[in-house]
Amino acid sequence: MRCKISRNAAKVLRAELDKQENEGKTLRIAVTHAHGDHAHYGMTIDVPTDNDVVVTTDKEIDVILAKEEPLLDGVRIDYFYVPNEGFVISNPSKGNHGDH
Repeated sequence: MRCKISRNAAKVLRAELDKQENEGKTLRIAVTHAHGDHAHYGMTIDVPTDNDVVVTTDKEIDVILAKEEPLLDGVRIDYFYVPNEGFVISNPSKGNHGDH
């Protein structure tokens, strides 16, 4: 399983993960809705289970992904400031370039 985090997203995520209430927890990316050949993604701060794999990214942020969900392999986490500030999670390796 692979996961990529942009520099902007890593900066925002690191600030959240470093909060005391998130100590010992990890970022989880999950499929919130899948239809056809693409998915919509969500994220939470969580702890891994036996059904998960923890992927270490090049930004030194670990990400929890469900082992049995192929639409998570290759997921990318971006953070944009314009036109609307916020996270965008996509999976270009599966032909998914963002929510519609």
